[in-house]
Amino acid sequence: MKHQKYYTFLQKQILVMVGLSLVPGLVYVIVGWLFNIGIPATIWYGILLVTSFYGLTLYQEFARHKMDEEDLKIWYKKLTWFMYVIFSSWSLIFVMYVGHHEYDLHYIAIFTQLGASVVASTLLISDKKLFVPILVTLMLPLTIYFALIGVWYGYVLSIFSLIFLAVLLYAAFNTNRLLHDNYSQAQHDILTGLYNRRYFMEYMESLNERLAENHKTACMFLIDLDHFKTINDSLGHDVGDKLLIAVSKRIELYVKDTHMVARLGGDEFILVSKELSEEEFENDTGCTFAEGLLNVIRQLYIIDGHHLHISASIGVHQINPSFLHSTNFIREADIAMYEAKAQGRDGVIIFNKELAERVERHLLIEQKLHYALKENKIYVVYQPQFDKNELVVGCETLIRWYDYDLGVLNPEEFIPIAENTGLILELGSYVLKETFESVARWNEKGMKLKSFSVNVSMRQLLCETFVDEVDNLIKLYFPKREHGQKIFFEITEHVFAEDMHKVVGIMNRLKKLGISFSIDDFGTGYSSLSYLKVLPIDEVKIDKSFIARLSDSKNDKKMITTIISIAKNFDLNIVAEGVETFEQLSFLSKIDCDVFQGFYFEEPMPLISFEKKYIFT
Repeated sequence: MKHQKYYTFLQKQILVMVGLSLVPGLVYVIVGWLFNIGIPATIWYGILLVTSFYGLTLYQEFARHKMDEEDLKIWYKKLTWFMYVIFSSWSLIFVMYVGHHEYDLHYIAIFTQLGASVVASTLLISDKKLFVPILVTLMLPLTIYFALIGVWYGYVLSIFSLIFLAVLLYAAFNTNRLLHDNYSQAQHDILTGLYNRRYFMEYMESLNERLAENHKTACMFLIDLDHFKTINDSLGHDVGDKLLIAVSKRIELYVKDTHMVARLGGDEFILVSKELSEEEFENDTGCTFAEGLLNVIRQLYIIDGHHLHISASIGVHQINPSFLHSTNFIREADIAMYEAKAQGRDGVIIFNKELAERVERHLLIEQKLHYALKENKIYVVYQPQFDKNELVVGCETLIRWYDYDLGVLNPEEFIPIAENTGLILELGSYVLKETFESVARWNEKGMKLKSFSVNVSMRQLLCETFVDEVDNLIKLYFPKREHGQKIFFEITEHVFAEDMHKVVGIMNRLKKLGISFSIDDFGTGYSSLSYLKVLPIDEVKIDKSFIARLSDSKNDKKMITTIISIAKNFDLNIVAEGVETFEQLSFLSKIDCDVFQGFYFEEPMPLISFEKKYIFT
């Protein structure tokens, strides 16, 4: 697959060749009329004019139209014939003039033939298919002419002309090889031999222009290998590199010549189909092709004795010619690919309007989140917790966000974004400070709750400054902390996927400060009895999804009963969240649940409402 810049280089040689032909050719016509061969010279110049005009039409055709691969091949064939004809015309004038010894025109003919050969070896250096036959066509008549002189120096000149031809070919071949080697290194990935990101970007610029002009579309496939880093880290980079080479060969074998294949870097590959009409795309959106590619990648690899299985996440995007920047296409294909990873990896996702709207909202939330805290749009709410006698014993602090454009946003929507962007640290600090300040004010007025809970993210917990931050807040708001009031930090079961030694160390440091720990949404994630034994946990919160199905599922009743039994054996406090009916409360009370929280009692409330109803009553 030749790059369009290759054809652009050849296009520029058309103007150079036309200029180098018409101006010297006119001199030949004048000389011809001066020495009685004007009519043949004029006919020859007419042929040159027609050929040059044809060359100019080829130049304009290339300049006006953004051609696809097939069009470029057809144009290249026309260009080849143009170059053959225009250089052959110089061999023709050589034959016409070389026999006129009486006017010494043969010297001009010989010099012109040598000059045309040098021009051919220079202008056509990028294409062996052009410069080899043309150089032979130019130098062979000269060699024959010298041989037919019939004297000894003619034979010598004939040999010298062959040597000169060999030198021109040798220089042209070496320069051509050097050009192609440099081009290949600049445009290809060193490891896999596929095209690289630089080539891809240039290819997309050309493709975008063609699609916009031809009103066609194309399909892009962004491939990211799943868990490739694990192979690299565990088996070494040599095995990882060999795996990348094997994957690239499978991709090339699968796509053949139907797609442009490039490696963007790391374990990311990108494929771009040939131009398609809208009807062709609607008949096959690329999903079938991508699924087939995924099956090929999944097959067993045997590398250095290791039997490896690897999958991939593939994002598919239809290239819309209304966009003109290749980075847009990468972004949208990238979004689809990461959606495939979010859905469990080893799959194919096609970028569509729904996904685009979701991503657009995601980006808008991310942008607005930076300013939401400063503008007091994120605020803390309090949900009371009750004992079996339905008396308030504590509360959980939660957050809410109201935005004028986005409306009320649930934490489930913006907390993951805050986690990914790092804003969760600032957000978590704000919630801690607000909660400690409120509870300290209640304590000063003698309205002390037995406990209060604050949600802490894993990123927050693992932050190096977190323990010191908590220590400073306790010293500031609870300098004479009364015995009995518990501060619970609620962490999710994702803690089990982290470095347990590090997590336990941080938790123990916090426990020395008087912090207790609660596992939130217990039973939905990585729960393990061995982890409960290792982690310094004081409380578990039964996930509301189990509570919601109590009336419908006997298995959920058994699950909750089992969780409470296990927790009691570990001397853990038990909180049921999401209690919405009396029947749920009754069942949970009978199986010895300690604390209850949910809409049956109260929804999360703003600070003033909570204080008015439960604190300053």
